[in-house]
Amino acid sequence: MDIPGFWTALGLTLLAGLSTGIGSILAFGARRDSYRFLSVSTGFSAGVMLYVSFVEILPKGGKALAEAFGAGVGGWHQAGWFFGGILFIGLIDFLLPHGDDPHEQHAPAEAAPLRKGSAPHAPHPFRLHRMALFTALAIALHNFPEGLATFLAALEDPHVGAAIAIAIALHNIPEGMSISVPLYYATGSRATAFLWSFLSGLAEPVGALVGFFGLRAIIGSDAPGLPPAVMGASFAAVAGIMVFISIDQLLPTSRAYGKGHDSILGLLGGMVVMALSLLLFKVA
Repeated sequence: MDIPGFWTALGLTLLAGLSTGIGSILAFGARRDSYRFLSVSTGFSAGVMLYVSFVEILPKGGKALAEAFGAGVGGWHQAGWFFGGILFIGLIDFLLPHGDDPHEQHAPAEAAPLRKGSAPHAPHPFRLHRMALFTALAIALHNFPEGLATFLAALEDPHVGAAIAIAIALHNIPEGMSISVPLYYATGSRATAFLWSFLSGLAEPVGALVGFFGLRAIIGSDAPGLPPAVMGASFAAVAGIMVFISIDQLLPTSRAYGKGHDSILGLLGGMVVMALSLLLFKVA
């Protein structure tokens, strides 16, 4: 195993996950017009993830699967694992209670009590606390595959992994806001809301480690890395997961918090930056 590469990939995954704390801070003190930043940044994140999924990750998975099974059969495996990744993350969304899904966006007005000088309003603390726990669970479930996606990409190519980590970090900002709102309403404590929002991001590096070492346990711990069949399947599935996250979560978030063409400008900006970065990395 490439030890320096392992720690680099884990570090990128950890930084991406813990950005939920940034969302919590923004929820406490952000001005109303700062929601445009969330719109552009989440649209940017969607552009990065969509472009890198279709241009870099999915082709890499296809190449590895073709090496393992041949071009014809490998193509079927590529398509199967891509849509399998979509099905997997979509199933997680389906199983979550609808009202407690952190990706069902809250209106900006709902975050108002989090700001300085506002008093919490919790007429039903038990119900709100239950909702907060479901929100934390939902975010953890979503962050597990996201963490594995970031880790595997960074392990294979640190440049691509860094770009994905930035995209995931931007994605996690509104997640941090989503978990802070119900927790603050339930407890009346900004510190508690921030702490749990920050800690919820740990599900990403945990998911990366559990997924990676689980795969190594299946294929044998003596292997120097993941074989082409496993790496190809993982990359195709990761591409599917990232496409679903972009379309189902990031773009709706961007639309909810922005106005005008904020969302599409962020999306195109993310694609352009990702394209230029990949081209520059290849030239270098």
